[in-house]
Amino acid sequence: MKLFDSHSHLDDRAYEKDLDSVINRAKIAGVSKIMIVGIDGKSSAKAAKIAEENSGCYASIGVHPHDAKECSDRTINFLKDLSENQKVKAWGEIGLDFNRMFSPKDVQEKWFINQLEAADELGLPLIFHERESNGRFLEILKSNYNEECKGVMHCFSGSRKELKEYLDLGLYIGITGIVTIMSRGEKLRNLITMIPDDRILIETDAPYLTPAPEKNGTRRNEPAFVKSVLLKIAEVRKEDPEALSQKIFENTCRLFNVNPS
Repeated sequence: MKLFDSHSHLDDRAYEKDLDSVINRAKIAGVSKIMIVGIDGKSSAKAAKIAEENSGCYASIGVHPHDAKECSDRTINFLKDLSENQKVKAWGEIGLDFNRMFSPKDVQEKWFINQLEAADELGLPLIFHERESNGRFLEILKSNYNEECKGVMHCFSGSRKELKEYLDLGLYIGITGIVTIMSRGEKLRNLITMIPDDRILIETDAPYLTPAPEKNGTRRNEPAFVKSVLLKIAEVRKEDPEALSQKIFENTCRLFNVNPS
């Protein structure tokens, strides 16, 4: 079984003491490739460094909506310089989050649009974050998104209508460990079969969103656990896990322009 964790935060301090062991466990579990996703300038640089030092690891650079208030033209230029690293394969995670409001709405929107333009300029695929934006995320995306620059909806947990709109835009859909949780994941499991085989990705969002059954033993998620996400999706879709893992692996490599071999 070949697995690609399409979204992790291995730059997080939760892995400071045992990062090598975490990456090794992932390989043992069949996770041969990992995308490490930046949330600001500092974490993006660290993600790129980890990716450089570990085969099968790649980096995404960007400013998360929570951190938009700290963004500047200088930050964007710094990220553009980072994109010259061959291990940098995407821009994100970017978008809107009107739930916790760590950054004002207008500031989030400004830097979301600015980063869409930067990714388009560089030809990098995008990793999107959306939470409770009440349609504003889609409104901005439809006005500023170049479909030739592919993207994925990270940690999809939206409605049937939103799923259709994302798919109509040509986006990939990232599924996390939420799908394995009995009550919280019910709505998501009901939508899983709507996602075409060539548009679905699996992710951990490690160290967050630990899937079942691993969450019964640890709070910290890690890339090795993405296998539980794959197995639950295969169960819900009534597909052979190995065949589905191959499709999803190919999807992820295609999105991020990564050699599958």
